[in-house]
Amino acid sequence: MAIITFKSNELKETGQTLSLVAAATQMAIEHSYKILILSTNFKDQTVESCFWELDKLNKPVITKSGHAEVGVDSGVEGLIKVLVSNKTSTEIVKNYSRTVLRDRLDILLSPKTQDYQEYSQICSNYTEILKVANRSYDLVFVDLSSRMKEELAQDIVNLSDVIIYNITQRLKNINDFIELKENDEFYRRKNVMLLLGRYDAHSKYNVKNVTRYMKEKKDILAIPYNTLYFEACSEGKVIDYFLRLKNIDENDRNHFFVSEVTKTNNSILYKLQELQMKI
Repeated sequence: MAIITFKSNELKETGQTLSLVAAATQMAIEHSYKILILSTNFKDQTVESCFWELDKLNKPVITKSGHAEVGVDSGVEGLIKVLVSNKTSTEIVKNYSRTVLRDRLDILLSPKTQDYQEYSQICSNYTEILKVANRSYDLVFVDLSSRMKEELAQDIVNLSDVIIYNITQRLKNINDFIELKENDEFYRRKNVMLLLGRYDAHSKYNVKNVTRYMKEKKDILAIPYNTLYFEACSEGKVIDYFLRLKNIDENDRNHFFVSEVTKTNNSILYKLQELQMKI
């Protein structure tokens, strides 16, 4: 139904991946949408570590011949082989994804390769994967790697219904986005939304001040830094974290974080409805 891509031009930490994980996970828990998270990262298992213990996830499988292999025909690599052979079906992406919440949340893991050229070859297939996934999932959240070749990343962005551009509260990062908007018409489009990751409400560069400084007419989203959430991400317990806080009290230390994630998701859904009405 819709592709929502989180991206940034920064190689430094912007909180992009963990912001996406928070939004997609809460969306899956609070709504009846069928959601896929597509991780495009290179030599980075941040998404995976949010939901599983990595030593178990990466544990080699002993084949009938006695050799140890780490699922070379599973995940995105296995999916690409099937797509190339044209043996597709409505469930093909699900068959190569890992289920987190049944009929709610699946994850297509990042490529296993350690070779950048091989990674780039895999990336050239993502647009086809997204077209297929978009037919069987209500929402596809794409964690777009800043290490992907620019032309391949742009293909994904062009296919996306909503682009969540991630920045930090560093003044340079804010100024860089202002310059980007001035020089590239794409970032002035209505389907581009700005998000402050690892957000600190006590910073001088809070949402209100950044909005004023940038002369931004659209709402700026924010996913706050939260110690317990970040610990859950490192322990593979993000689902437990959100389920535990499903009926959170306003005096709970996590209330601000959860309320901002909710606000972000409501803004994304509203934007999708707004864009649909204009078609």
